[in-house]
Amino acid sequence: MAGDIPTASPHERIGEQLARGAAGVRRSRSRSYQRRFPHHHSHQARNDGGDSSSSDSGENLVTARRRTMRRRGSMDAKTSIPRRFLIDIEVVEKALLEQEDSNNDFQITIEDTGPKVLKVPTASSGGFRTFEVRGTYMLSNLLQEMALAQDRGLKQIVIDEDRLSENPVDRLSRMIRTVFWNGLVRCMDESGIQAICADPKNTTPGSRPIIYVPHSDEPALEYYTQMARDLSQLQIQVVRLPKDITPQYVNSINSKFGVLSLAADVSHDAGGRLVYRPLPFVVPGGRFNEQYGWDSYFEALGLLVDGRWQLAKNMVDNFAYEIKHYGKILNANRSYYLTRSQPPFLTDMILKVFEALPAATAAEREQNLDWLRRSLDAAITEYIEVWTSAPRFDAKTGLSCYHTTGVGMPPETESTHFDHIIAPFAERLGVSVEEYKALYNADEINEPELDDFFVHDRAVRESGHDTSYRLELRCANLATIDLNCLLYKYEVDIADALDEHFGGYFKWSGGRETTAAEWRMRSETRRQSINKHMWNEAKGLYFDYDVVLGEQSVYETVTATWALWAGCATPAQARRLVEASCRKFEVSGGLVSGTEESRGEISLQRPNRQWDFPFGWAPHQIMAWYGLYNYGYVDVARRFAYRWLFTITQAFVDFNGVVPEKFDVVNMTHRFEVEYGNVGADFKKVAREGFGWMNASYQVGLTYLTSHMRRALGTLTPPDVFFRKANWKVDATPSHSPTSTPVPIPFFISEAGTPRARPQSNALFNALRSLKIRNGAAVLPQISSDTVYSESSGTPSDDAPSRDPPDSDADIATAPPAASSAGRPVTRSMASGDDKQEPASSD
Repeated sequence: MAGDIPTASPHERIGEQLARGAAGVRRSRSRSYQRRFPHHHSHQARNDGGDSSSSDSGENLVTARRRTMRRRGSMDAKTSIPRRFLIDIEVVEKALLEQEDSNNDFQITIEDTGPKVLKVPTASSGGFRTFEVRGTYMLSNLLQEMALAQDRGLKQIVIDEDRLSENPVDRLSRMIRTVFWNGLVRCMDESGIQAICADPKNTTPGSRPIIYVPHSDEPALEYYTQMARDLSQLQIQVVRLPKDITPQYVNSINSKFGVLSLAADVSHDAGGRLVYRPLPFVVPGGRFNEQYGWDSYFEALGLLVDGRWQLAKNMVDNFAYEIKHYGKILNANRSYYLTRSQPPFLTDMILKVFEALPAATAAEREQNLDWLRRSLDAAITEYIEVWTSAPRFDAKTGLSCYHTTGVGMPPETESTHFDHIIAPFAERLGVSVEEYKALYNADEINEPELDDFFVHDRAVRESGHDTSYRLELRCANLATIDLNCLLYKYEVDIADALDEHFGGYFKWSGGRETTAAEWRMRSETRRQSINKHMWNEAKGLYFDYDVVLGEQSVYETVTATWALWAGCATPAQARRLVEASCRKFEVSGGLVSGTEESRGEISLQRPNRQWDFPFGWAPHQIMAWYGLYNYGYVDVARRFAYRWLFTITQAFVDFNGVVPEKFDVVNMTHRFEVEYGNVGADFKKVAREGFGWMNASYQVGLTYLTSHMRRALGTLTPPDVFFRKANWKVDATPSHSPTSTPVPIPFFISEAGTPRARPQSNALFNALRSLKIRNGAAVLPQISSDTVYSESSGTPSDDAPSRDPPDSDADIATAPPAASSAGRPVTRSMASGDDKQEPASSD
């Protein structure tokens, strides 16, 4: 483990970092700051000497400076009465922006060239005396606090100095918890639908807003039809979807954008009148008004850390509604997403929410179990009907691909987005680009080459990694490592849940009974397929597999670490993977999406893609931390977490509280030019929402840090400086025994999805290594209590004895995933903890 080093108090260090004052005194990170902004540093040095503080005309300038320009920050001695400021918002805001906002963007950042000093009236004097607020951080906090007060309709406020000099880690975490999450909540009720319908992404220009309702949801149809009458000024059109939603139907409504209804609490009052309450949910960012697929999983993690379990539960319920009525978890609940899904995280999301539900009474526990049953039923339906069915399932390899069923051109892009692709085909046909697009979307042109292009384009969007050179022009042919790790996790999660809560058996609404044993067979079959086709021992990485060409991709992606999150890697594979990931993906600001070599050269003709080098994203960080911690690489997980959290915190301090969608983690900046921009970076005065999964990564990431790391983060100690001074372990060896868990334990590690909490996962690997398939019948052997298991992944440790090892790979489970002869599962007696087994049935 990393050693501890003495540090100054957080108040002292943050003062050194954040205050600006007398000449010669600069931030502790001034060298890196000067390298980044040399012109601003020299300009600021001149400005520091030009403050118009009051002093006698005969005083020496240096003496006056010492007396009136004394450097201030949170390290200053506190008075017996906390200092408070009396703020007339209109007056102070005008003075602040005129003096400090030199680039007129309504933010106070390190790029502004003002004096970074403002005299503010004190509350104790009734506003007659003033006190200087200094430095970018404190001045930007003043601007933010005034803007938030204006949101509440206030014209005057009293602000504590401690609020302006608040430790940035504490401030950002508090802002996420109390402001950002609330700013991201949406609801499809009467108050929320007005903003949703006004969103141009949900409405075709020049047409009426449309709400699409499932064919079989009568209460929704009644509710929204009445809403359209009540809100007649909006001219809402309610459209009932057909029972069978075909790709051709979706293509026919692509010119009629609309929003899709989601789940609601439905009941009737004493008079028999409908009581319909749509469920609130969280959106990715401020400009969004729909619930997105994989964004929702990571948002739910952050919500659960902050105790907002009801919102997380609502989002699971919305996904179950989508599976029931639309056939899949959608990219988002917009009409043109009806043929497209996103990376599947539902089972882990269900289990984490289930663990967080109140369960103090028998009634609550019964209610929770019923909710778990309904939610798992939806997840099983999604798994079978979406991810292990055509066109997404490749029977030859047993792996799954992103592969949508849409036809025509994706309508959500800008109207000219595909013109450069369409132009050669239009020229060949002798028509204009616009004419060709109309003919193609009307299915009056048969062009297989163009069809293939849009199949892959939609698949990239379904993958969530839109866009990346890793997936371009081939995505639908790739069994990606991330998708197949997610589906392995589905299989293990369902098996565990069935064993733990339903006695190993489950009556699926799809028409048959399913068992934990079947899902363990599925998981082992997939694990073997992943090892066979995706693992590269020589390179120590998992790679995507092209099911058409029959070969591994050469693109090195950080999603290879998802094998650790899912627990499908052996300890030996984990060791090789960690060694490779530290070398290839760890950069100054966290984990980068892919290697520079894999991305290739960038030019005007081949611009950068946002899911390639040098960009880093919150989902990749969270998944890696969790997996590394579970495999025993705690120091590595914490190191990666500190890098990422430092990147977020530094931007938050330097750029007026910004929390953007993504970062350039190589150069540690959110300021760059790339496709789709950087959501969350453009705001006035105060960031009110942050960005969903970025918020979550901060709240989750803080639970990985030791108190020493958190103090260093609060003083903006650069990662490499901190690791060097703390003698941090930088190799890729496990930092603790599989039988122990070091503290502090991250929020989810000890509560859900871990081997210690779910002993069935511990036994999974050895049980399935002993599984024999003879004449189509599977028998699960007894699991001895003295078998050595690794806590990290549901796999045995490298030196663990295996029980009845197979003679060859052919002896390990090779039955098809849906084999009905899976036999009876191993069940566990709740009273004694003994394994019980029933003999396999014979046909």
